[in-house]
Amino acid sequence: MALPDLDDLIAEVHRRCDTTHRPAGQEQPDRIALLTVAADLAGQLQALADALVEEHVEHCRTHGSSWSDIGAALGVTRQAVQQRFNGPPNRYSPESMTDDLRRALAHAKQAAVQHRNNYIGTEHLLWGLTAEDNSATRLLQAVGVSPKAVHRSVGTRLSMGASQAAERIAWTPYSRKAIAFAQTRSEHNGSDRIDCDDLLIGLAQVGRGVAAEILTEAGFAPCCLDADPRTPAHHCTTANNALH
Repeated sequence: MALPDLDDLIAEVHRRCDTTHRPAGQEQPDRIALLTVAADLAGQLQALADALVEEHVEHCRTHGSSWSDIGAALGVTRQAVQQRFNGPPNRYSPESMTDDLRRALAHAKQAAVQHRNNYIGTEHLLWGLTAEDNSATRLLQAVGVSPKAVHRSVGTRLSMGASQAAERIAWTPYSRKAIAFAQTRSEHNGSDRIDCDDLLIGLAQVGRGVAAEILTEAGFAPCCLDADPRTPAHHCTTANNALH
């Protein structure tokens, strides 16, 4: 695959900066408009580049690579790479989560420790969410998906590792994205605390990782990804009502 060079990107900026950016009577867009479009394009490219690196950090973590090895591959220190890919436990206070979600996360960490994994991936989070009754399991039941079946499916995907650093387990990039989606959804719904159903939908919204694969295989309905479980909506009315 040939990567675009600078001339290609400049041409793309001019293509995007169409007549809507041009002052009346001028055949060319002004320089500020060009700069604005260039900055937007650069941001998109940077986001894509970050996602590319996160994709492979995710794979390294799930296959047992240490932060030192990952840092060396990226040309930075272990501390630097941990700071960049640091897990949500350091960003989300217990007060920002419901009691149910805190218990689910405790189950997730316990699963990681028991399997000697040096990371908390989306599979651990889904395991924790389906370990006991909560808003996530009720949402699954409401759309015809068995939480117990999902829990068993996750169990078959948890592999035994070699880590014993239980107190230094960090979240993988996909797990961090999932809880970021969950927080956004919670705030959009006017809640000051993230709940289990928020994280369940966050795991599905990530679209990649073990949890997303399992949810798709289980038939977790796409219509529920954007639905507010506190406000009934068209096709997901039954699921939403089950959470009230």
